[in-house]
Amino acid sequence: MNYPSKLIENAVNEMSKLPGIGKKTALRLVLHLLKRDEEATLALSESLTQMRTQIRYCTHCHNISDADVCAICASPGRDRSVVCVVEDTRDVLAIENTAQYRGLYHVLGGIISPMEGVGPNDLNIDSLVRRIPDSEVAEVILALSPTMEGDTTAFYLTKKLKQYNLKVTTIARGIPIGGELEYADEITLGRSIATRVAYDI
Repeated sequence: MNYPSKLIENAVNEMSKLPGIGKKTALRLVLHLLKRDEEATLALSESLTQMRTQIRYCTHCHNISDADVCAICASPGRDRSVVCVVEDTRDVLAIENTAQYRGLYHVLGGIISPMEGVGPNDLNIDSLVRRIPDSEVAEVILALSPTMEGDTTAFYLTKKLKQYNLKVTTIARGIPIGGELEYADEITLGRSIATRVAYDI
């Protein structure tokens, strides 16, 4: 692709490094930014710079934060007896958007994956174990992806937490609302039957 300016080419190359954005989309975005007021483009640039240089990670749960302690950990309205363990911040956002959970979180920063060279020491597991003894935590919810790596991580965490008088649970897995049984895979269907719940009227 020929560009009218080296500056445009550099901007397109950088923009196309973002996930899901190819060269053509990157060019459209760059040309759109060029048409906008200079102040608007500079405001975008400044916000990205501030995000990258000033963002922190909560010292308690490792969630993305503006301060040393994130808003969730600092909130007096959260249930401190429950900690939901997730892979990354996207999972925190997904669970928060349900408005069904009022406990605390712990962000692992990934899951155990020997194929990708990620072991327990690469994750925020030790800090989770250290949180338990001197806290009000009575239940740890393992909200990890239902994959081989997710199950391996859940098994490892369960073993690490076994020494404490804790209730360790996992999120329910099964047939999605609106799903058809005939299209469900055998593992999902089998797990749904094995973890069936009472039908309330």
